Amino acid sequence: MADSMREYYEQCIASEKSRLQILQRRRSALGWLRIGPILAIVLVFYFLWNVGWIYVGIGSAIFLFVFIRLVHADVTHLEKIKFTKTKILLFEKELSSINGEFVFDDGHQYIDPLHPYTSDMDIFGPYSLYQYLNRTTSDPGSDLLAGYLKAPAEKSVILQRQEAIKELSNNTPWIKDLQTYSTMQRFTNDTKNKLEAWIEMPASFQKFKPWKWLRFLLPAIILSILFLYLSGFISGSWFVFALLVFAAIAYQLDKVIAPIHHQLDDIAFRLKMLSSSIDLIEKKEFHSLLLKDMRSRLFQEEYKASSAIKKISKLLERLDLRYNLVLSFPLNILLLWNLQQIISLEKWREKYKNGLKSWLESIAEFETLNSFGIFSFNHRENIFPEILDNYFTIEGEEIGHPLIQKEKRVNNPVHIISSGKVMLVTGSNMAGKSTYLRSIGVNCILAFCGSSVCASSFRISHVSLISSMRIADNLQESTSTFYAELKKLKVIIDHVNAKEKIFILLDEILRGTNSIDRHTGSKALIKQLIEKKASAIVATHDLELAEIKEPYAENIINYHFDVQVENEELFFDYKLKEGICRSMNATILMKKIGIEI
Repeated sequence: MADSMREYYEQCIASEKSRLQILQRRRSALGWLRIGPILAIVLVFYFLWNVGWIYVGIGSAIFLFVFIRLVHADVTHLEKIKFTKTKILLFEKELSSINGEFVFDDGHQYIDPLHPYTSDMDIFGPYSLYQYLNRTTSDPGSDLLAGYLKAPAEKSVILQRQEAIKELSNNTPWIKDLQTYSTMQRFTNDTKNKLEAWIEMPASFQKFKPWKWLRFLLPAIILSILFLYLSGFISGSWFVFALLVFAAIAYQLDKVIAPIHHQLDDIAFRLKMLSSSIDLIEKKEFHSLLLKDMRSRLFQEEYKASSAIKKISKLLERLDLRYNLVLSFPLNILLLWNLQQIISLEKWREKYKNGLKSWLESIAEFETLNSFGIFSFNHRENIFPEILDNYFTIEGEEIGHPLIQKEKRVNNPVHIISSGKVMLVTGSNMAGKSTYLRSIGVNCILAFCGSSVCASSFRISHVSLISSMRIADNLQESTSTFYAELKKLKVIIDHVNAKEKIFILLDEILRGTNSIDRHTGSKALIKQLIEKKASAIVATHDLELAEIKEPYAENIINYHFDVQVENEELFFDYKLKEGICRSMNATILMKKIGIEI
């Protein structure tokens, strides 16, 4: 399967590179063509000047129109070239991902050592599940993907997401177009916060009703004065006086406008790309209920979200002319340019403010589901799990860790079909116990997101996952490794005592204390889990734990990973086997580093 996906992305890259060459040749040709209208205008002046200025004006206007059209075509081709280059980059990243590289944003900002499972399962940070999945291209989308991975969704939501992800996984060319638009200019939380803060600001000009007609009357007055001056009806001194008066008006207005513009500064292009993304969604027909609902949020009876976003983007582009010293002065004296844009922006806010939050949420959700859609597409062998209502069942075959390349991955089963069961996994060092626990945990997390999972079959009860696998001390809090683990175990015990529906993964309980206390404490914890009808998988080196009999013989399920030793060399097959492990490798490993035993 991996080879076929490599071939697919290589073909996509080749196709887009071929398209890029065509676009670049066309743009080069347009560059030469633009010279033609300029030369034509020069020739019009040369040959028609003596014929009459009307002919010169008409001829010049015609060729100027042709020149403007060519410039517009050039700008369009430049945007297509940027789009195609970005798309090639994204396809190259997909190819790198197929080859086992981690090339997307790693979500390190979401790392939370106190979370019930994300640190243990390597959900965030370098070489994490988040980095492997992440195809989001906006900060809100990234935040939402992190939220999906941090907590299980309701069962009804999971089922809706599964249908949506299945549909998206069959529409990857469309996903890549959407991803490309957003990648060209990332929509950040800073932009989102600016917009939301501006939405809540009181109107500065709309509340003063005379501005509705003064915005037109004042420009009409100064333009009339200009016409009278050019026609010779008023003197230059009167004209200069009028300019000074209107310059003062423009200056006073700008003192009010400047803070508003600062609030919306530098977001026009981001909104333009957002408009393109939304337009792509609006034009797409979906079949799953969730995708239909997300798309419907972008429509109202009298407008489309893409048109509204495009409109505010253009208004902000016009307002940005404040920074153009050449154009700002005449535009604001003659047309009160900044005032016109601010009033138009306030009208926009009044009309669309209730829809903006919903639009941004919809885009973020599309990006997040697209991430799982591409994951499902890239791994067609994955399956969508069955989510059960009872507590507790987890069953699966050929379960593997999705971050391990298929060529290197060893898959294993899991089988727990009632609550109050503890699966004890014994085994020697490096035999695969921790990887097995993480394989189970990561696939549970994916299942509760609505994603496909790395297994040939998988069914699990709807539960919350809690783990204790990777414990670290904290010098700032003067916390030892042992005490840090006790704190984590207390959280688990509190959930168990509250009779919550949880699934627990534990790796080497109480490793920070002596062997006697570790065995005593581990045995007591396992008995408590059984008595409270909790369900868990516990990996341990302590073989005596696996031999707990009365009265818990029916509640302990023993499995192990073993090691084969030949001429003091270790061989691991990483396959889960029934029963208790009887072969250990610590002594051999110690000998290998020089400890004389």
